[in-house]
Amino acid sequence: MLLQIHPVNPDPRKVKQVIECLNDGGVIVYPTDTVYSFGCSLQKHKAFERIARLKGIKPEKAHFSLVCYDLSHLSAFSKAVDNRTYKMMRKAFPGPYTFILNASTNVPKIFKAKKKTIGIRIPDNNIARTLVKELGSPLIASSVHDEDEIIEYTTDPELIHEKYEKRVDIVIDGGYGNNEASTVYDCTGQDPELIREGIGNIDIF
Repeated sequence: MLLQIHPVNPDPRKVKQVIECLNDGGVIVYPTDTVYSFGCSLQKHKAFERIARLKGIKPEKAHFSLVCYDLSHLSAFSKAVDNRTYKMMRKAFPGPYTFILNASTNVPKIFKAKKKTIGIRIPDNNIARTLVKELGSPLIASSVHDEDEIIEYTTDPELIHEKYEKRVDIVIDGGYGNNEASTVYDCTGQDPELIREGIGNIDIF
């Protein structure tokens, strides 16, 4: 199903429809402030495995992120972060950044696998954040890649739906996405380390 949702003022009835799908173990494609992403509820392990299959990887080797509503989710899903990391995150979020943190015991084992780390995102996108708020827990996020050798990410939700309509439950059309991924910092060591420079400006820190 291709479901159009207004990117600034999401229709509560349509949001409810997506939430019901997620609570039933559904897999969706939704917009973020970077690229379109596969998503499911953190609590639904079979949905997580479906996304891993869509990506062609084993669930235990998947490095997916969690999309949160705000930093209040932080203490629930990551171990305590130092002041420097917290200040960086306050500057970065909501925005096109991913912070890799040490995962807490609340994160299901299938999700953190052997690495015991977690990627945290708070995208500057009203659809994604509204879904998380209404779901009451983070959404799993994994970028929708394009098979084209030149274009890395598919930005048109209609094309995404064309390709995945039989493999996911809902594709949300929130307008064209970006074709560049988030900027990633690894904050599991002594100092934050830039892993990937994406759409997020590294000069703000």
